Amino acid sequence: MNVLTWYIVKEIVKGSLIAVLLLLTLFNLFSFSDELKDLGQGNYGLKQILWFLTLTSPRVFYELVPSSALLGSLFVVGSMANNREIVAMRAAGLSIAWIIRSIMLAGLVLVSVAVAVGEFVAPTCEKAAQILKTTALHDGVVMRSLYGMWLREGDSFINVRRLQDDGTLADIRIYDIDDQHHVSRITQAERAQFLGNKQWKLENVRYSEIGQPRILAGAQPEQAWTSGIDSDLLKVAVVNSDNLSLYDLFMYIDFLKQNSQKSQSYELAFWSRLINPFVTFVMLMVSAPFVIGIGRGTSTGARVMVGIVIGMTFNIFDRIAGHVGLVYDMNPMLMAMLPSAVVFCVASLAVWRVS
Repeated sequence: MNVLTWYIVKEIVKGSLIAVLLLLTLFNLFSFSDELKDLGQGNYGLKQILWFLTLTSPRVFYELVPSSALLGSLFVVGSMANNREIVAMRAAGLSIAWIIRSIMLAGLVLVSVAVAVGEFVAPTCEKAAQILKTTALHDGVVMRSLYGMWLREGDSFINVRRLQDDGTLADIRIYDIDDQHHVSRITQAERAQFLGNKQWKLENVRYSEIGQPRILAGAQPEQAWTSGIDSDLLKVAVVNSDNLSLYDLFMYIDFLKQNSQKSQSYELAFWSRLINPFVTFVMLMVSAPFVIGIGRGTSTGARVMVGIVIGMTFNIFDRIAGHVGLVYDMNPMLMAMLPSAVVFCVASLAVWRVS
């Protein structure tokens, strides 16, 4: 790597990291304001809010890297263009392709950092943040696993394996504990439907009453169940794609398919996560025509505004494509790739025209 290449890579990486820190700070300020509405509920105090924001920051960092790369490139390389550094490089015989290659090398550094954070740090922290907030707001959550949650309510331990699309619980187990801390009754139900006012209806129930010296087993089609589980608490039972790495997402999609459950939203999340590193390169490609020829002499404020508009437009386009794909049951891989592919083609055409 020669001196000029290293110079461009270093400046873009530095500018992008400054941009991501500023965006992350801004995002956390808005999130802090939003979290204040829950302040004082249960054990959710200021300390818990700050920990929650800290734990969600790795995921936000991962999501902000493409936009930050765009802003950093527009600002840094744009400043080079305004100071005629790009002109001097081209006059020295360096081609536009060389400049773009140097910009993409900076993107490779940013993508490496983002993937490391997004795959090895963010899922664990996001899961811990979700449990932290839920346990602070509602007493009772004991542990969350990949396929459900455990919670305690009085002398009962409840295991919810699945939450169905209509909001009913599925594959639920209730373990009642006696005064001697022994399991006195085990209840297993295929489904649990919420009736309102803390009342649930268990369906296809099997139970075992453990006594001394024998165990009584039985079954019944329906059984009333009183529980204080609410909708916010049930969110912990849902497997969130933000809490999973690419490998865990792949395995969970396979689990859903084997159990004949809907997996389109998780497939879209999988392909979006897989393609996300390439979005950084796409954003850097978008910045190229603005700093090589089109935007020469443009003020810093104008460049930042261009970056914000492009980033927001791409984000909206990407979300619309994803939702359209889910509504019309389109191929998740295609819908995840479509926005990036379209923007990359447009950016490549723009670079070709200014070269």
